[in-house]
Amino acid sequence: MRRLDGWLFALLILLGAGALGYLGTRYARVADWTANGRLGLSSQSRAVLAKLDGPVEITSYASPQGDLRAQVAGFLARYRRAKPDLGLRFVDPQQDPAKMRELGIAVDGELILDYHGHQQRLTELSEASVTNALERLMRGNDRIVAFVTGDGERLPAGKGNADLGMLMGQLAQSGLRAVPLSFAQAAAVPQGTDLVVLASPTVALPAGAVQALVTYVQDGGNLLWLRDPANDGLGLDPLAQALGIQVLPGVLVDGGGAALGLGDPRLLAVAMYPPNPVTRGFTLATRFPQVAALARTGAGDWTVTPLLRSSTQSWTEFHPIDNAHPSAIRYDAAAGEFKGPLDFGLTLSRLSPSPDKREQRAVVIGDGDFLSNAYLGEGGNRALGERIFNWLLGDDALVDLPRNGVPDRVLRIGQRELNLASLGFMVVLPLLLLIVGGLLTWRRRRA
Repeated sequence: MRRLDGWLFALLILLGAGALGYLGTRYARVADWTANGRLGLSSQSRAVLAKLDGPVEITSYASPQGDLRAQVAGFLARYRRAKPDLGLRFVDPQQDPAKMRELGIAVDGELILDYHGHQQRLTELSEASVTNALERLMRGNDRIVAFVTGDGERLPAGKGNADLGMLMGQLAQSGLRAVPLSFAQAAAVPQGTDLVVLASPTVALPAGAVQALVTYVQDGGNLLWLRDPANDGLGLDPLAQALGIQVLPGVLVDGGGAALGLGDPRLLAVAMYPPNPVTRGFTLATRFPQVAALARTGAGDWTVTPLLRSSTQSWTEFHPIDNAHPSAIRYDAAAGEFKGPLDFGLTLSRLSPSPDKREQRAVVIGDGDFLSNAYLGEGGNRALGERIFNWLLGDDALVDLPRNGVPDRVLRIGQRELNLASLGFMVVLPLLLLIVGGLLTWRRRRA
């Protein structure tokens, strides 16, 4: 009877294993139980896939020899599980060399991604490269961002603390192309420019340059103006009038900064934001080193919405601030200082006067340091900067994407570490098992 029970139990195990194998060929279910989901897609990649409306076709020009096709298919399987209409097909590059030269295929395994009539090419297989390519496909075409230069502005490719190289380097991966705009060489903003950035000039702009910017705005161009407190007297009043804004005198300070551990009252920390499409769902705290407050004049037909606002304990300080004792300042109503809360970031929108009748957008912020290389890593500064650029360019689907970054999921092991690991598994571990087994046998014999 016991023997029969054993056979029946073995038969049930075999039947169960067979049923699991059969179901495994019909249905697929993948779960990632690793720390931080390292074998799955990042939240940024999943969000990009969720916003892609319609199928994405990926063609891999990979040779059938070797395991390259299996690697490509295995890697993209994570994307296909999140987006079932993401197609993948393989083409043998050796079958038609002339066609490969025509297409410019130079790397075995090169990928071409197609979405709504737009293409992106990839020669690197990583989550960062694939997700960035999908973001560029969402934009449709690369966006041209012209940075006004020649008047002491922050440089879009500069590596200095005051420059914007780190931010623009990140944005370039998702389809933004920064180009210099010098009004010493051009009398007007070139056609095809998607956005003009005026980033904290330090010397007065020529009258012709100011007029060119005013004309650009009046004709329907998008503008980002980063305006520091020290930028007074640079001849930019006509541009402010065209936008219907006014820059308040003084430096915005916050008397409540000490409670947050901020020793300098000129450093503003913002954790709550007025209702605005740029900051919808944005919960990260941001920091602004030195700020000028802004006010609306009501001129023009702009819809002006507050973007950044100081606390009730803030005011515009008119008196010089002693860097040795910055906390010694006090609000002086008799001097005409403005009491907070005060806006220091504004978004502006209106129906463009250009023939295409699209929405024209502008952003004015009374601080440029928060996007500089020195402060970009502070809290949510980088994420806020990316949101501002995406909103200005009309790429609303990209505004609220999570910006926690796509992690590097490649395990890189040098030859020395690989040799040590091989030695451990093939020699040291078996020897330990033999020693432990020998000790147990010796103890039993003695007992």
